[in-house]
Amino acid sequence: FDLGVIVLLPSEQRVGLGGVEQPGEIRIVFEYSTDLYEEETIRRMMSHYERVMESIVEQPGQRISRLDMLTDDERKLLLEEWNDTAVKYPPDGFVHTSFEEQVKRRPEEVAVVFDHLRLSYGELDRRANKLARYLRRLGVGPDSLVAICMERSVEMVVALLGVLKAGGAYLPVDPAYPNERVAYMLEDSGAVVVLTQQRLAEALPVSRGRVVCLDTGLESGWEEIERESDQGLENVAQASNAAYVIYTSGSTGKPKGVVVSHGAIANHMEWMGEALPLSSQDVVLQKTPFSFDASVWEFYAPLLAGARLVMARPGGHADSQYLVEEIGRQGVTILQLVPSLLRLLMSERGLDESRTLRRVLCGGEELTPSLVGEFNRRVEAQLINLYGPTEAAIDTIWCEVERGREAGPVPIGMPVSNTQVYILDGRLRPVPIGVPGELYIGGKSLARGYINRPELTAERFVPNPFSTEPGERLYRTGDLCRYLPDGNIVFLERIDNQVKVRGNRIELGEIEAALSTHPQVREAVVVVRETQRGEQRLVGHVVAAAGVEVNSSEIRAHLKQRLPDYMIPSGYVFRERIPLSSNGKIDRRALIEEEQSGLEATRIYEGPRTYIEEELVAIWMEILGIERVGISDNFFEIGGHSLIAAQIISRVRKVFGVEIPLRGLFEEPTIEHLAMEIVKTQTETLDSEEVARILADLEEISDAEV
Repeated sequence: FDLGVIVLLPSEQRVGLGGVEQPGEIRIVFEYSTDLYEEETIRRMMSHYERVMESIVEQPGQRISRLDMLTDDERKLLLEEWNDTAVKYPPDGFVHTSFEEQVKRRPEEVAVVFDHLRLSYGELDRRANKLARYLRRLGVGPDSLVAICMERSVEMVVALLGVLKAGGAYLPVDPAYPNERVAYMLEDSGAVVVLTQQRLAEALPVSRGRVVCLDTGLESGWEEIERESDQGLENVAQASNAAYVIYTSGSTGKPKGVVVSHGAIANHMEWMGEALPLSSQDVVLQKTPFSFDASVWEFYAPLLAGARLVMARPGGHADSQYLVEEIGRQGVTILQLVPSLLRLLMSERGLDESRTLRRVLCGGEELTPSLVGEFNRRVEAQLINLYGPTEAAIDTIWCEVERGREAGPVPIGMPVSNTQVYILDGRLRPVPIGVPGELYIGGKSLARGYINRPELTAERFVPNPFSTEPGERLYRTGDLCRYLPDGNIVFLERIDNQVKVRGNRIELGEIEAALSTHPQVREAVVVVRETQRGEQRLVGHVVAAAGVEVNSSEIRAHLKQRLPDYMIPSGYVFRERIPLSSNGKIDRRALIEEEQSGLEATRIYEGPRTYIEEELVAIWMEILGIERVGISDNFFEIGGHSLIAAQIISRVRKVFGVEIPLRGLFEEPTIEHLAMEIVKTQTETLDSEEVARILADLEEISDAEV
């Protein structure tokens, strides 16, 4: 009797499994390549094989899919030991009350810096108290929602603290969002008050919430708020009450609001204060748009530690050179970045020369080994990798990245305090170490659910089968992950159509729904593909209605009225049909394979005509990572986005020695226009000989066109 079995593992890597019958037993032998596998991995595989054999003997009629692989020791390790995160924090801890403790300790110390404006802890507290009292008079209390639609400013910090002090919850509304999206958020949330700035108020859609301008003396503005007392208020919120609601992309075509409690955010701040402590000497740069939950700790962590909060200028988060300069100018010590922005900052001189930067936190997308290696070689700072969906307050898994790491996947880490994470199969059973499964999150970090979406809340927040506490839930992340032998978790991929593009969470279904509302679009599918630079790019595949034509400019204009800029595809392929797989589903892989030729076919190529255009073509090709760029190609339709736009302007500054406003590239995003702006700027400073050469080039272009 001879058992000859070959077990096929991913990437065609093979492990040989052989069995020979001996008196009273069958001896099983594993053969494997020591270049590919650690002995520990094979021993786990052997124990799993043994456990499966035992399960077959114990339950001979059981389906194979229901057989148990885990040993008792491994089950205890996965469910208990690696989730032993219980820490007792003060039960009455709140962000705003913890801030008030710092006010008592250092009332005259600088709390917030914005441009040339500095606000002390005492003054910030007094302004927030006045606003909180005013909001209470308007009826704001526990679980009341107050929308905040502002550009980054001191007023924004006052608004955030004022809402929490009043006992309410804040809803961040990005002023750059399309009017239609803002109107939906205000209506869906039922916000009772909208805090804004005078220059933004007129553009706000009509809502039932009372509009209050914090930077004006108009009625219901700051003059009326100023009459309120600046004394502290009694805290009326409970840990279970909402602290903020953040809207994320929704697969059904509309964004969904995630409700996060005071208790969840307080737990995160307590954990961070222990694991990644700040001192009163630290300086934190707030540059993440406040409509993303990663901004939450940027606002509060420094204010809860007596440190200094530096507010970047509006739009500054997209300008890599400005960020590097601000880090040096303000002496920033703590910085948070998505990996794609970190990569851009690494291309700017100055980040590696910072003498104050001591910690960089990364999250929002995958942190690659190559980026880690470059960072460790150039920057003398601690690098932290963070993971956490909006549905579980800010960060739920973390790790400090080893400085010697140069290869292999970068783990997202292990759970934060009072948080449990599980990697489960389709039957909610824990999978063995090294085996992929869906990541589930439980514990005090969890959000309450989705506002006005009980069915979706029940679908994504399921009962926790590993807890004896009634009402305990697990959030299904939709992320495929696996355990490393040391308990750290590695992210693998999504198991649905949600994607991350430059740290922005996007449901492809929401973009497809917006595309389908165009009257000349019959069918639309959006896919993500990776550029040569390793960046994610959205591409829309469109089937026009019968007998009509539609172009990419019309599509972009249509989407800009409905979606934020980061959700608008950078390229479009117009096709006669959408390919389907054998089971009738959309074949997204076929779309990605076919799309490049389709993208090229929609562009009419015009080559460079002057040396300036030639230089710009070379810059665009290098930064965008594409092989051909024409002078009339639209920057955003060939893969450009706001972060790269800032890099383009920075390279123009270095190559041509001129300062071109970033907004110019957004208004006229072609090489042809950019070259004209460079010529215009140069002629203001060049000598007569250089001007004559430029004029000669222009004359050649004119003759050629004639």
